[in-house]
Amino acid sequence: MNKTKLGMVAAVVLLMLGWGAGAQMQPSGMTFFITSAGSGKGADLGGLAGADKHCQSLAAAAGAGKRTWRAYLSTTGSGGVNARDRIGKGPWHSAEGRLIARNVAELHGLNNINRTFALTEKGTKVNGRADSPNTHDILTGSLPDGRVATGSSDTTCGNWTKSGEGAAMVGHHDRWGLRDDAPSVSWNSSHPSRGCSQDNLRASGGAGLLYCFATN
Repeated sequence: MNKTKLGMVAAVVLLMLGWGAGAQMQPSGMTFFITSAGSGKGADLGGLAGADKHCQSLAAAAGAGKRTWRAYLSTTGSGGVNARDRIGKGPWHSAEGRLIARNVAELHGLNNINRTFALTEKGTKVNGRADSPNTHDILTGSLPDGRVATGSSDTTCGNWTKSGEGAAMVGHHDRWGLRDDAPSVSWNSSHPSRGCSQDNLRASGGAGLLYCFATN
């Protein structure tokens, strides 16, 4: 085989390898991610509708916009909803194709949400407690079973419309906290935030990030 033909064969092989590598990174099968960025206004997400729009926009930018995306958030009061009831039936996979959970029951039992598997829509890791800055606090407003965290105090920053006073229940996506107890290692119900502003969220290890799930 002459040099010209060898070069052509090499080019075809490299093209095929490059296509294969690119194909593995395509998020068409992605049905779960952590947002790579928050709203920029702390826990003021524009309510559930605004949070869902944020998930949908990020998914679309990553090439997964044909699916219907919902933010894993609960709300309180009249017409309040539980996060577990608005995210579909599963199964859910990360941008790398890793299984997160097969269904809602497994999601709230033994799931694969951790710093290695729970990636952004771009397929990148989210900083955990061992990183700087730490952004492992993910907004949920929920109890460990995925239902709304109720009580006398605010747990949803005014149903995701406040960026000042108030608080929101958050989870640790890296399953690591100050202690080795259930709340510290909870992915969806670890502790209330120090407030609702971007600075308040940052002060306790957050950036206003969300869990997003595809419902279809």
